[in-house]
Amino acid sequence: MKNKKEIRWKQRFTNLEKAFSQLKEAVDRFDELDNLAKEGLVQRFEYTFELAKNTIKDFLESKGEDAKYPRDILKKAFQLQIIDNGELWIDMLEKRNIMSHTYNEATFVEVVTIIKNKFFSEIEKLVDFLRKEYEQ
Repeated sequence: MKNKKEIRWKQRFTNLEKAFSQLKEAVDRFDELDNLAKEGLVQRFEYTFELAKNTIKDFLESKGEDAKYPRDILKKAFQLQIIDNGELWIDMLEKRNIMSHTYNEATFVEVVTIIKNKFFSEIEKLVDFLRKEYEQ
């Protein structure tokens, strides 16, 4: 059973790496992006965040940990030092939820900037952590 869970998180991680690469491309080109492209950046963040959260969940399960709900997954990941800024990950969850259910120009501008300046580097740290685990 553990072998299947190990395989599952590694498969999901492969998808996360691809999504992260696309998010990185958008962040790297941030200054060139018009509003339409920034909407694409937000969408890339949304699906990268979802994959990150689900990869964490699968990774936790492969280690015998159980967390079903998004906040619980993030709290457990923080406790186990998979992520190092639990509050920022909770903020990512909240911003992702806000952006996927409403559109507000001021919120959009705020979130796009936060994705570039804060959220991206946190996701990058997670990808680096998981890559090391993957290679073990």
